[in-house]
Amino acid sequence: MDLRQAILQEHSRAQCLLITKWVGRDSNRLAVLLALFMEDEYRVVQRAAWIISMIAQEHPDMLAPHLPKMVQRMQEDGVPVAVKRNVTRVLQYLPIPEALHDPVMDTCFMLLEDVQETIAVRCFAMTVLARLAKAYPDISRSIRLIIEDTLQQGASPAFRSRARKVLKELD
Repeated sequence: MDLRQAILQEHSRAQCLLITKWVGRDSNRLAVLLALFMEDEYRVVQRAAWIISMIAQEHPDMLAPHLPKMVQRMQEDGVPVAVKRNVTRVLQYLPIPEALHDPVMDTCFMLLEDVQETIAVRCFAMTVLARLAKAYPDISRSIRLIIEDTLQQGASPAFRSRARKVLKELD
């Protein structure tokens, strides 16, 4: 299968599932998919991101070795929102290696505070920070302050819903 061509062929859940199944547990195929996700044109990155998130749900262990590159890419200026959204989505569920705690924390705080960032990215970042707060309770207060400040300024329904869950976790 020409992976790039298959990604561009059709943007549908069925196509994503087909490609996810094709990648399966094959690390070489995953490497090709990740290269497209990290470096290709916006449309390819966006569509590959959806497949990456499906693989994260089915085979989370396969993405673990690639987390450092994914986190690094998420931190770059001008990165497509699809990268930020799907890397933070994946980080909600995968164990985060200790070596990545600081960069993930810094990036997620930046994303959560950025009112120009998409709601999905901010919500995923909020969840990642709540997970990290279990290992670093000192950050709980900062997370809470950012969330409460955002709620006071008039947050979206999705943000409010996620905020309620995260605030309960932080208690």
